Amino acid sequence: MAFNTGAALLDALVLSTAQREPTYGYRITQQVRQIMVISESTLYPVLRRLQKEGCLETYDQEFAGRNRRYYRLTETGAETLARLRADWVEYRDKIDAILLDEGDAQ
Repeated sequence: MAFNTGAALLDALVLSTAQREPTYGYRITQQVRQIMVISESTLYPVLRRLQKEGCLETYDQEFAGRNRRYYRLTETGAETLARLRADWVEYRDKIDAILLDEGDAQ
């Protein structure tokens, strides 16, 4: 993708991924990579920050003889995601109005 996507969109994608089902960091990275270029070293600080902000909670579960850390959306995370989704729709509509000549971008 050739467009700068920003931290708020990354937060929304991570929270959306965790909303579907509890999931682990590598899987989140793979899903977000379908939309934007991101490395695991970029994603893990985002996961830690969202956890610190109360948007995600974690638990460990054994997988193939190793512990895997899973991330689950909290109520605060669901509220944050709802706000980010509303912001995205407003932003997208303004971009579409200009880029696709669909009216006034106010």
